[in-house]
Amino acid sequence: MSKYQVDNRGYYGPFGGAYIPEMLYPNVEELQNQYLQIMKDPSFIAEFEQLLKDYVGRPSPLYHAQRLSKKYGAKIFLKREDLNHTGAHKINNTIGQILLAERLGKKRIIAETGAGQHGVATATVCALKGLECVVYMGEIDIQRQAPNVARMKMMGAKVVAAKSGSKTLKDATNEALRDWINNPVDTHYIIGSVVGPHPYPDMVARFQSIISKETRKQLLEKTGKGTPDIVMACVGGGSNAAGMFYHFLDDEDVKIIAVEAAGHGVESGETAATTALGKEGVLHGSRQILMQTEDGQVIEPYSISAGLDYPGIGPQHAWLFKSGRGQYVSATDDEAMQAGLRLTQLEGIIPAIESSHALAHLEKMNFKGDETVVICLSGRGDKDLDNYMKYFNL
Repeated sequence: MSKYQVDNRGYYGPFGGAYIPEMLYPNVEELQNQYLQIMKDPSFIAEFEQLLKDYVGRPSPLYHAQRLSKKYGAKIFLKREDLNHTGAHKINNTIGQILLAERLGKKRIIAETGAGQHGVATATVCALKGLECVVYMGEIDIQRQAPNVARMKMMGAKVVAAKSGSKTLKDATNEALRDWINNPVDTHYIIGSVVGPHPYPDMVARFQSIISKETRKQLLEKTGKGTPDIVMACVGGGSNAAGMFYHFLDDEDVKIIAVEAAGHGVESGETAATTALGKEGVLHGSRQILMQTEDGQVIEPYSISAGLDYPGIGPQHAWLFKSGRGQYVSATDDEAMQAGLRLTQLEGIIPAIESSHALAHLEKMNFKGDETVVICLSGRGDKDLDNYMKYFNL
């Protein structure tokens, strides 16, 4: 078994577990006992793969970005999750979890969302399957991601504003957990990232692992070798990165780089650079690394990107960081915005600001000239046009 995957107790090294209120034990235990069995069922696999192909549009292309490659002096490929139905990687996980929820007999779905992409993906699959959908979203995120809120409502979802704390992703997650405690029997909580109590980090990573599974095959076709020299992705809660890294974790010669959001700077007090500042602790049901005060209060994160301003980092990422398997770095708002514009003008692809953080790290790398680099382009920039317009005075 891989030393970087979850063990049978739900831990990655010292991180993970299920730290939950007693009221949630039946829900979480039901998932723990059944998720692997359901996911291995041939009828589940067949339906999941069919929907990924015919509904999502997978496999997503692995695109050789030639002008970007020329600029940085490496062979750079973009894994085009932005081309999925709904515009991001999130749909891979929500399709998997909606099929799981159906087989568990759940009729009501709840979710949390930051940038809105997971909310849209959840509302989408609920519309597809005719299930009730409630999405919790921070009041601030509702304002800065208005097009995604409209999409969710069009799909028939109820969008509930989280008005406590920083009014962003952390608070939306808190509200969703409260709902689940109050509605334990008929409700399934579709967590959108590799966070939460076991089995969520493992379950979400497995659904997202399609990203690296396809990448290996596509790389082999394009280069004659199934592994790159470097694989990169942005990290907030970390699901696109978990999916992008999944099938390369045991290839020790593949360098793994995860890029967090430094906001206005790691030491600015307005940042989401968790591994640079965080300490071990428990957040949203699992032991991970999180930004916290001396007495254990969660520090509010900040990023221009609504999908990366999470104060923690999932337990698998915490273990990849602590074990040294992954290199965890960060990019500021300014670096990410410039990187997004650079990709747009070099390749004609407008990336989500989340993905732009991964692209920004290229500026700090020195390539020899023969490296193969794969970057997960986790989402498209349509949802961020307002931010881009304001930042660049367009």
